[in-house]
Amino acid sequence: MNVKEVRAGSVRQVLRTNLLGAAVSAALLAATACQPSGGDDKSASPSDSAPAGTTSKSAEPSGDSGTGASSGAAGETGDSGETGGGNGTDHQDCEATGLTTTVELQDPPGQTPRHFLLTVTNGSTSPCVLNASPQVRLGAGAEAPIVERLVEPDTEPLVVAGGGKAYAGLYVFGNDEGGEAEYDQAEVFTATLVAGEGTELAGTLLFDLPDGLRSVSYDEAARVNGWAGTEGLAMRAINQL
Repeated sequence: MNVKEVRAGSVRQVLRTNLLGAAVSAALLAATACQPSGGDDKSASPSDSAPAGTTSKSAEPSGDSGTGASSGAAGETGDSGETGGGNGTDHQDCEATGLTTTVELQDPPGQTPRHFLLTVTNGSTSPCVLNASPQVRLGAGAEAPIVERLVEPDTEPLVVAGGGKAYAGLYVFGNDEGGEAEYDQAEVFTATLVAGEGTELAGTLLFDLPDGLRSVSYDEAARVNGWAGTEGLAMRAINQL
């Protein structure tokens, strides 16, 4: 009796095992049939897709303005507005009444005064624009000679930030001959501003000579280089004279 019961149980166990094996085989066959024939096509694999929540870097702003954007008014030369005489920026032209002036001698003590740095400071809290190169005269009044430009002025307007500075380099005397020759003398320098259209403004800047100089000699070699946003740019070409 016990033997029969054992055999009956064994039969049931074999049948159950066979049925489970058949079910597994059927499931495997069904899964294989559902797969695409192009098994090498990785585009259908979810592992190759971007994780949820990520964004392509090319479409996401980096927050870095790079070299193309200006961090201050001194670098602005945009053309979004036509104000202040059509200078191509959103800012008005600088007016002589809003600028203060200084002059610095660039030659060592004991040498003939030749090289000067003209500096203007924007006394306003708002930016203003300096166009082209100033019309510099060696002296005051319409009779004073106009200094020839050393190089062609930059066509881009120079935006001077509120409280900021701009510079022009000036060379006045090129004659190294000694003796008792007399040369023309200037006791001041003047500079007439230029508007965006290329016409002169009514205001003219007055530059007093540095302390210790009552006058300076000048001749036909005089040249001016301006406006520039730094002292180095204003004086670089002038210092070569």
